Amino acid sequence: MKKSLRSCLLFVFIVLLAAGEAMAQSKVGTTAAPFLTLGTGSRASALGHAYTASARGVDALFWNASGIAIPHEGKRGGVFLTNYKMFADIEYNALGITLPITEKGVIGISGAMLDYGTMEVTTELNPNGNGELFDAADMVFGISYAQPLTSNFFIGGQAKYITQRIWDMNANTVAVDIGLTLITDYINGLTLAASIQNFGGQMQMDGINVRDTYDPDENYEGNNERVFVRRETQEWKLPLSFKFGVMVPVIKDEYYELRLMGESHQTNDQYLNGDFGSEFVFSTNSTNFYVRVGYKDLFIDDVDNHLSYGAGLDMALSSLRVGFDFAIAQQNYLENVRMIDFRIYF
Repeated sequence: MKKSLRSCLLFVFIVLLAAGEAMAQSKVGTTAAPFLTLGTGSRASALGHAYTASARGVDALFWNASGIAIPHEGKRGGVFLTNYKMFADIEYNALGITLPITEKGVIGISGAMLDYGTMEVTTELNPNGNGELFDAADMVFGISYAQPLTSNFFIGGQAKYITQRIWDMNANTVAVDIGLTLITDYINGLTLAASIQNFGGQMQMDGINVRDTYDPDENYEGNNERVFVRRETQEWKLPLSFKFGVMVPVIKDEYYELRLMGESHQTNDQYLNGDFGSEFVFSTNSTNFYVRVGYKDLFIDDVDNHLSYGAGLDMALSSLRVGFDFAIAQQNYLENVRMIDFRIYF
């Protein structure tokens, strides 16, 4: 336990040290692929994104890779599906699958897509549309592996491919996530966790729209008036994220449990910030019922929402467990975001 605690605290120290350089000022709008910070899954969203220390099973693929090695009700494998209904007909879908491959090791595959839908092309001369249509989407695909180093200390990593597309233009890169989780013997299983997400390359838009022709000298006749050129687009960093979370089961009984979560997070385009959540669980012999509430971005005022809430259940069906969750993230100026999850544990 002491060795695991030292390892976890060392990792946390490295995370905070690496984040320190970005704490001085906000750099909102200076990274590519901001959809990577949306938060995937109703449970995590209802908890205000304070999920790094609570992530268990298949949906941990999107939060803390080490969590996929922590069984849920004794089940190490799982399937996870989630759907978000957002404003302006924007839709977010994600899928995750985890499979135990050894006595301790678990692998996972995941994918997520933010679909902006189909829109009309507008120009200066046709501000209401010129009859053409285009679409846009962001996607990420990942492969993960995790295992326990001791009975209560878990480590995991993920490699992922990220792509953004708008009409005929696209940008691609790769990144990695690393996560640690330590379940202690204190306070009913106090849990500490830390993660680094989206550590990777930069993204640069490319496609047919950067190709053009150029006349080197418009005042001179007879030269080559169609020299083929390529416009150079700027490279943008990914939203590198550093997180440290704590989960405390403040009340734990045979039939019910109250968990409190707190988390500090830092991205390279935002201030150091805090998220908080709570989860009440009522359990019977075969079914768990959950009620959740969360508050995210505590120290940032210029965001559209802070409060989120939701509920869920999972139940035993033969050798499987099946779960459903929903959440609502309240918005101040836009439509509330509604989320629903479906899970199978095996």
